[in-house]
Amino acid sequence: MTIDFQAHDLSVGVVGAGAMGRGIAQVLAQCGCRVRLHDANPTAVDAAIASIGQALGKQVDKGKLDAGRRDDTLARIVAAPALEAFADCRLVVEAVVEQIDVKRALFLRLEGIVADDAVLASNTSSLSVTAIAAPCAHPARVAGWHFFNPVPLMKVAEVIDGLATDRAVGDALMALTRRLGHTPVRAKDTPGFIVNHAGRGYGTEALRIVGEGICDFVDVDRVMREAAGFRLGPFELLDLTALDVSHPVMEAIYRQYFDEPRFRPSVITAQRLAGGRLGRKSGAGFYPYGDDAAPIVEPRPPVALPASVWISRAHVEAQSELTWLLEKMGATVEAGAVPSDDALIVVTPLGGDATTCAVEEGLDPERTVAIDTLVPLALRRTLMTTPVTSPQVRDEAHGLFASDGVAVTVIGDSPGFVAQRIMATIVNIACDIAQQKIASPGDIDLAVRLGLNYPNGPLAMGDALGPMKLLTILRAMQDFYGDPRYRPSPWLTRRALLGLSLTTPAR
Repeated sequence: MTIDFQAHDLSVGVVGAGAMGRGIAQVLAQCGCRVRLHDANPTAVDAAIASIGQALGKQVDKGKLDAGRRDDTLARIVAAPALEAFADCRLVVEAVVEQIDVKRALFLRLEGIVADDAVLASNTSSLSVTAIAAPCAHPARVAGWHFFNPVPLMKVAEVIDGLATDRAVGDALMALTRRLGHTPVRAKDTPGFIVNHAGRGYGTEALRIVGEGICDFVDVDRVMREAAGFRLGPFELLDLTALDVSHPVMEAIYRQYFDEPRFRPSVITAQRLAGGRLGRKSGAGFYPYGDDAAPIVEPRPPVALPASVWISRAHVEAQSELTWLLEKMGATVEAGAVPSDDALIVVTPLGGDATTCAVEEGLDPERTVAIDTLVPLALRRTLMTTPVTSPQVRDEAHGLFASDGVAVTVIGDSPGFVAQRIMATIVNIACDIAQQKIASPGDIDLAVRLGLNYPNGPLAMGDALGPMKLLTILRAMQDFYGDPRYRPSPWLTRRALLGLSLTTPAR
């Protein structure tokens, strides 16, 4: 099969005039394609074209777009009152409701209208391209072409090959994606493809942390935003995407992977969805919204300070870093092999909890706190108490680590703190995507960085944190919980043991 989508006036049909359909129509028209836009509701097409005009008009007002180009773009988008208007289209893209029966029925209708060599592309975010194409007479011309909302701003698109998809179809969509000014990434047909698959770790592990009563959602958001460097905390992100979108995706991917523990959803989002607390769109989610919504203010840290501090020798690098930091802050750091009777005891677990560290190292759990040293300590620090850490010791530790003006989050006992748990889960899932050869390591990092706005691709993130450290964290969490959710990916395990980068492809 030979396919060329590079003709300047390529005719493309778009079915569905919602947010995704209108976004796809806009970027196609902006690159010179002639777009025919259809929706089962004719008024939706008129509204979509008007919305595109408003969006382009704002670009003109800001000096980012010439008025002539705006007019030319709008002129290339026309309403298609019926699917028969797509008869001579070389490509038809569907962006209809995320229901497989609806998509199958649409493609079967289109097969009776378009030429035998026309390409049919689905913007599905999580449904099987193979399953969508299965009833078609020509499944080789069906592929996934998944954009992200808002399409003009999210400059990445996944090209998905179903089991029967002709390689040339995906190649042509990759080339057209570049023509749009977007970055294409290629994936095998698996639940969630790359981005929605890799994104399972961020929200689901955060929900598990809150579900265990380790800390509140605002604490998780502060740690992940300030200490780990994410643009939005996981609960801020859930409020932005809305639970009527994100929770069904969690359930769909979990079920499609036959209840894979790594993707296990949470009763927290199920309850909030049932109660209508969807996020920004409903006026309330994990946070309140609206003009009268008051921000959640972090309380001032205690002023208490310990007389002296003893730091565990279990991790030499962490001990050295903390000794330098605390001495710089004016604290008295004990040099003995064991702590004095009145010292604040600080441990530095990787994947472990404060209780286990205290017991294994023979330390007094009432005077023990743990601190997370996996992430930088310059912007926010996370302290963990044992169930019996005295309130006085807790306050002294909080006061000490906040005494130089850096914010401190105090959480309950948890294997892996907050950032360790979430980041190790993110990296581990990405490693398994690479292990399954769903996509190349480079495409995994590129898709996640552009599609989810993470500070870095998950494999590059794992390299920066240290593959062996992450392997240690996952093994410790798996040992503690006995849950296969935390089993390390073979990709991570082998590369950590060999001292290789996580982006190193298999030979």
